[in-house]
Parts: sequence; structure tokens; C-alpha cells
Amino acid sequence: MSVEPVTVTTGPDDTVTIRPLGDLSAEHAVGLRGTLVHAVRRLRPSRLVVDLRAVSHLDSISLGTVAAACHLGDDHHVAVFIENPSATIASQLTAAGVAAHRLRNAAAGAVPPG
Repeated sequence: MSVEPVTVTTGPDDTVTIRPLGDLSAEHAVGLRGTLVHAVRRLRPSRLVVDLRAVSHLDSISLGTVAAACHLGDDHHVAVFIENPSATIASQLTAAGVAAHRLRNAAAGAVPPG
């Protein structure tokens, strides 16, 4: 069994930041899902940040997991933001239904204006 490439930190303002690392394939999707669901449902921070700066690829399952976390956060009154996605990942997240206002510090040209 491999170690899940995800770190979780809590800031002084109660923001929980989840930082996946590297290429997230189907073998990492279950761990990522569990981490996101635990953060939203159990930790219940006012804000959850998924920092994708160290992620170069999300497979379709992991992409859907991140998109679903935004909706789960809405259901539990947790603001979910996706930070530092590459242009490709930001475009994929937008296509998967993630609202543009949730994407922060996206690579240039990643999200269509407006």
C-alpha cells in the first residue's frame, strides 16, 4: 500500500489547507476523497483550501472528487477554494462544474473571463 501524497494543515484562522502532491491517479482518489470528506464533514472549517500547486495531473476520478468537494462544502456551509491549479487543471475543473470564483491564482489563461 502506498502512502497518500496529501498533506493537511490548519491555519491560525481555522482555514484547513489540503495539498496533494504529484500526479493524482485512480489509486490516490480514495484517499483524496476521504481527506476532503473528513475535512468538510468532521473538521468543518469556515474555509477549505485545496492547494494544487504541486499537482501536475488529476485523473478523471480525482478531478470529480475535487469538484464534488465544492458542492459538499456548500451543503455543510464550508467555503471551498481551489488554489494554484495549472491552466489545464483549471480548465478541466471549470468543465466539471467548478465555479470560476472558487479558482484562485490559476495559471494565466486558465479560466475564461466573466
